[in-house]
Amino acid sequence: MSVFCLDYQPAVAQGAGIGRYTKDLARAIVPLLAPDERLRLFCCDFHRRLRAAPVEGAQFEAFRMLPGALLQKAWTHFGAPAFDRFSGRADVFHFTNFVSRPVRSGRTVVTIHDMSFERFPEFAEERNRAYLHANVARSAEKADAILADSEFSRREIEDLIPAARGKVSTTLLGISPDFAPASAESIAAVREKLGLERPFILAVGTVEPRKNLEFLVDFWERLAPDGIDLVVSGAPGWRCEPIFARFDDAQRRFPGRFHWIRRAPDGALAALYGAASLFAVTSHYEGFGLPPLEAMACGTPVLSSCGGSLPEVLGDAARLVRAFDADAWAHEAGKLLALPDEDRAAVVARGLARAARFTWEKCASDTLRVYRGGAFGEGGGAR
Repeated sequence: MSVFCLDYQPAVAQGAGIGRYTKDLARAIVPLLAPDERLRLFCCDFHRRLRAAPVEGAQFEAFRMLPGALLQKAWTHFGAPAFDRFSGRADVFHFTNFVSRPVRSGRTVVTIHDMSFERFPEFAEERNRAYLHANVARSAEKADAILADSEFSRREIEDLIPAARGKVSTTLLGISPDFAPASAESIAAVREKLGLERPFILAVGTVEPRKNLEFLVDFWERLAPDGIDLVVSGAPGWRCEPIFARFDDAQRRFPGRFHWIRRAPDGALAALYGAASLFAVTSHYEGFGLPPLEAMACGTPVLSSCGGSLPEVLGDAARLVRAFDADAWAHEAGKLLALPDEDRAAVVARGLARAARFTWEKCASDTLRVYRGGAFGEGGGAR
């Protein structure tokens, strides 16, 4: 019996980002397991939030004797105690949040999602940047295999961490089947609930400097007189105060035309994507970039920067703009918004086809290949 242990802590602690990756990956792995394989999920659950296995078909092990924060500090500062003292022994341990933990036996896999903390340290929260700088390279050196979300990220990891070379496999992320063109009724309902009466440009992501949302507002303001609103959906992140000040300024200049939504209503994100006339991503850097693909899967045209992996992931299905020139972005957005129905349908069709290439089943299959030994000692695995 082969046991693959997945560190499920990010899925418990985060609703989006790495938490979502961990949760969706676990769900997709279970149906692909061979009869002699088991997936075990482990997390610290001192407050007893989880009463049953969070993923059907997976084993579940929780440590509840001490707060997980104490173990995190011990692992960070002392490199002990061994992770498998709490999770139980396994053949493979997969750590999904950049940094691995010490284990006594078995092989170690770590997912390094991107290297933005090294490439753009000014966009990282200082405490988190220092933590990643101190621990990611060390984890990469000790890991038996490393997973990257994109070919771009794989190259970045191998370029910046020499010890990682030959150990990194690309496992492209997937899109949930929940993201598909929404019904007219669902779109009308989300518009009414959020008070979105006019056509709008949509952006989705944490409100933080790397997302370049102040620039998003800059180029939108050139289009606002033409009757298009702007909607930003995302929770506050680090150093968000200047960004929210820019949001407030936009609201003063165009009352009722700028909308910030902390998070879309439950089950309504696909309808929100579908309600948008255009999806815009202005990020300086992305290791993958799920929201623009999700928007494509919902039938919405995408205007994107060339930050990080975005050209690789979006291909020719999005309109890409290299420079952060507000007039150029407003020009490109205006052209997309003014497309005749037939041309818009062609853009939507390219987006749907592109998004269909990214599935959690494929991500899980590539990840299992690594677990089963397909990337250990082979110099790169499933690239």
